[in-house]
Formats: sequence, structure tokens, C-alpha cells
Amino acid sequence: MDITKKVATRSSCIRRGVGALLVRDKRILTTGYNGVPSGISHCTKETCLRIKGDIPSGTRHELCRGLHAEQNAIIQAALHGISTKDSTLYVTCSPCLICVKMLINSGIKEIIYDGNYPDSMALDMLKEANIICRGVSCE
Repeated sequence: MDITKKVATRSSCIRRGVGALLVRDKRILTTGYNGVPSGISHCTKETCLRIKGDIPSGTRHELCRGLHAEQNAIIQAALHGISTKDSTLYVTCSPCLICVKMLINSGIKEIIYDGNYPDSMALDMLKEANIICRGVSCE
């Protein structure tokens, strides 16, 4: 988790820094952190849609210019032609429902996280998909 937390320091999100690693056979495949897409200006307190709209964490994911760390880890794998099948995701907080759906279809077999994201439906879906989940609320 130390490397995952270090990756999170690259985040451009002003509300929450999240880091993710995709690992298989004890090798890091890709990393990801949350923030705006490449070439897009970073959010500020004045321009963040979530701050401006007083949107609580875990809701209205579409009202954000950024991508989640898990999404960026998957995107990096696709960009560089790396299979994510049977990999393990390490992430600094449990994934949201949108990320969970992507993780399931990416063939990830296990998720290890260090902190809770307010999305119980996501954890329920991981259980239904038989993805091993280890963290504070999966135990």
C-alpha cells in the first residue's frame, strides 16, 4: 500500500487524492491516480463543479471533470496493450459503483483497499461478481 499512497500524491483532485496499482504475479502492471484527463486544466476551488454545487462525496459522479484512479489504471493498461485479466487492484479507498463495473469487466480478480468510499452498492456488486475484496468494510 505504500506505493499506492505515493501514487496518490500525483492526484490533481483538490478534494481527495486516490492512488491505484494493478498488479499480477508480484509485478506492477500500471498505476493510476485521480484527476482530469491529459491536456485539461486542473480544477481549482473556484472551478471544481463538486465544490461549487456542494455535492457530497459518493454521489453524482457525472458532475466531475476528473477520472478515478481505478479508471486511469485500466486506461493505462489499454493504452499500452497490457492485459488486466486476473490482476489485483490495490487502491487507497474502496471503489465506487462506476469503477466496480469497469473492474469486473476488466477481469480483475481481487481488490485490496485502505479506506472507505461511501458506496455500499459497489461492495455488494463485488461480492455478487465473486471478486475477492479485502479492506475495512469487506472483512
